[in-house]
Amino acid sequence: MRNAKKVNYLQIDNTIEHIVSRPEVEVLPAAAAWQKYKWTREYFVRKPKEGYFIWLKDNSASPLLSCVSLNKKKVEQSLDNLIVIEKGVRGEMRGTCNVLKKDLAGIHQARGVVLLKEKAALDYKHFHSWGEEEIIHPSYNFILEKEARLNYLYKNVSSPKQIEIATSFRLSKGASADVKIVADCQKTTMHLRDTLVLAGDNAKGQISLRLAAREGSNVTADSEIIAEKEAKGHLDCQGLLISDKAEISLTPALVCKNKKSQITHEASIGKVSEEELHYLKTRGLTESEALKLIVNGFLEL
Repeated sequence: MRNAKKVNYLQIDNTIEHIVSRPEVEVLPAAAAWQKYKWTREYFVRKPKEGYFIWLKDNSASPLLSCVSLNKKKVEQSLDNLIVIEKGVRGEMRGTCNVLKKDLAGIHQARGVVLLKEKAALDYKHFHSWGEEEIIHPSYNFILEKEARLNYLYKNVSSPKQIEIATSFRLSKGASADVKIVADCQKTTMHLRDTLVLAGDNAKGQISLRLAAREGSNVTADSEIIAEKEAKGHLDCQGLLISDKAEISLTPALVCKNKKSQITHEASIGKVSEEELHYLKTRGLTESEALKLIVNGFLEL
């Protein structure tokens, strides 16, 4: 792939093609990390066979980069990943999971933990780009220790046949998280489950969803904020139904266990505005160009 030398971890099918560590960051296959560092076993769900371990020990001027790709037909990936940002360290992460060819009908499963230690900060952008026949099951747990900061964007650039995403965020005292989840779905069955747990005093978190459903798509999102301590949280769920042959279901939930906490939500499902579509067409755009512009604007966060 282009600029492969800059990628900290590159896996194609079931083979690790490239690993790069730097003085401030250690990168290992997950199986090697399990053997080398016994403390990692607390975070791995099971003994890993494939996947990566990325440990940022000091501030870095360069983003951490990971790429996991499918290139052969009917390959099944089952990754166990662990990302650790050390106490007080600030970092950036860019993760890409994709296909390199069409019609591969592969399976991509990934279980992961992202640990931000006390006062650590992470800006993490995670992009998925799949073919029409893939089956995708990512599941990630984010653990934020005291006063940690997280900005997280997950974006499904091109959608697979089936995708089920489970993501949880647990915030300790004074921690904050800004979470954005964006998906443009066509001929896709998507089930999204996201949970934000405000487990410490003065924790703050927001989850924003932008989900577009084109023809042949069935999109379901179950989103929840749980306030265990005096904390603040907001859930913003928005869906855009583009075709009569599609369906969107949004289920926001708020669970409050502390009378001093403040958690709110808003949810809406809309359609493409005929007035806006007509206006853009009068400006010289074709209907498909106008529709693309409207959808891209909706998905922009």
